[in-house]
Amino acid sequence: MDGLFLAMVVIVVVALAFDYTNGFHDAANSIAVAVSTKALTPRVALALAAVMNLVGALISTEVAKTVGAGIIDTPSGSGGLQIVFAALMGAITWNLITWYFGLPSSSSHALIGGLVGAALAAVHSVQWMGIVEKVVVPMVLSPLVGFGLGYLFMLAILWSFRNANVTRANRGFRYAQIVSSATMALGHGLQDAQKTMGIITLALVTSGEIDTFEVPLWVILAAALAISAGTYAGGFRIMRTLGRRIIQLTPAGGFSAQTVASAVMVTTATVFAVPVSTTHITTTSIMGVGATRRLSAVRWGVAGNIVVAWVLTLPAAGGVAAGVYYVTHAIVG
Repeated sequence: MDGLFLAMVVIVVVALAFDYTNGFHDAANSIAVAVSTKALTPRVALALAAVMNLVGALISTEVAKTVGAGIIDTPSGSGGLQIVFAALMGAITWNLITWYFGLPSSSSHALIGGLVGAALAAVHSVQWMGIVEKVVVPMVLSPLVGFGLGYLFMLAILWSFRNANVTRANRGFRYAQIVSSATMALGHGLQDAQKTMGIITLALVTSGEIDTFEVPLWVILAAALAISAGTYAGGFRIMRTLGRRIIQLTPAGGFSAQTVASAVMVTTATVFAVPVSTTHITTTSIMGVGATRRLSAVRWGVAGNIVVAWVLTLPAAGGVAAGVYYVTHAIVG
């Protein structure tokens, strides 16, 4: 076993570890609302999310291609594998920091920030136009779309059920939330599992194991299983933030937020093939739904802390990744 192949194996293991942390870090995105409205118990919700994450990860690889081939130029050799390794370590570190403090930051942007930071440290080419079109623009627009659609969809629900019996309507929306939670998890698998597939495939191309950027079947299955296992492992810290601390949702509000968020995630993954933050979309959808009561119903202080974590994610993960690259390069050469 030569050194290059061994390094590639290490990167695959680290990438799957990132995928696992992504699962427990972002599990809350698809289940927090359903748990907070008592539509599902936490463990049942986690099991449902794990299964649908797996299904979503098996459907498409378009986002994987965007992340693996559209952020930095494909590197080569051992130096290239050092870039990929450093990017993963930067993303994992930031994921664990924000998970510890219960902040729903973006695993997607942590990974992309890690790639850019490691590439800059290695004086390697970054596809800045691709980052603007595929990362920055969706990063800005998707939360605005989530907030706006959440607000409008909730208004439509309130108007449509204005004369309904409240008890019966709430019971119906709790059942509907089972479907919307499943769709949320499907969108999460379409988005977040794809990013790990892209990184592993990038490592395979960099090490010369494959010649073209086509995601192998074993990579798809491994990434899908890793994120599903991570999802089932939990995510209760962030679940509390999304489910209760931003605003206390009704079953109708929970259904509205989940429906809007899942629609945005599935559309961006399948139609536009852009890596958006499931965290951003979920959070702003909840805020949009809450704003239909009154703006003061949303706990803007908590939302502000979350926004700070969003803003810091790209540079923070990039900085950690750059530091890891310098250390790795000094040791390996």
